[in-house]
Amino acid sequence: MTVINKKRNAFLLLVVGVLAVYIAWWFSRPVKIVAVHEDGHFSSVLVKNFPFTTRGKIEWWLQHKDMLKERYGIPKPASYGNFSVNFWLFGDGYKEEGKYDRLCFDDMKTRVNCIEKDIVFSVSKSKNLGVVFFADGGIYRIDKNGKIAKVNID
Repeated sequence: MTVINKKRNAFLLLVVGVLAVYIAWWFSRPVKIVAVHEDGHFSSVLVKNFPFTTRGKIEWWLQHKDMLKERYGIPKPASYGNFSVNFWLFGDGYKEEGKYDRLCFDDMKTRVNCIEKDIVFSVSKSKNLGVVFFADGGIYRIDKNGKIAKVNID
């Protein structure tokens, strides 16, 4: 093996190592809750760095639902038990309504009270369905064995 090939291989190994560290850092960043907005038993949580996978999102909820209740008082079930918690990417922050179809929060008394509608996860509870998770175009529940299962709707 020539000196040039050894240097090239060492350089490639270094690039792959740096890339692997960056990817590991990217996926391990903690979720940041920017704000929580409420409207009755509907809650909107504005987040940064939310888990990428469906399993990661559901597991994050299961690990942090008690913290959300203690720190933010959510979910706030209706008198009949239903609730809905939607997680939205905060993106570039609050904006004026201006653009069509932004989500605006009436609990903020400013014109800059809207976000782009970029929902990443939703948790709902109803009398008929129990707790269900909506993520990445699918509906999920926790089965009787404690496993996350996709709900098949026929």
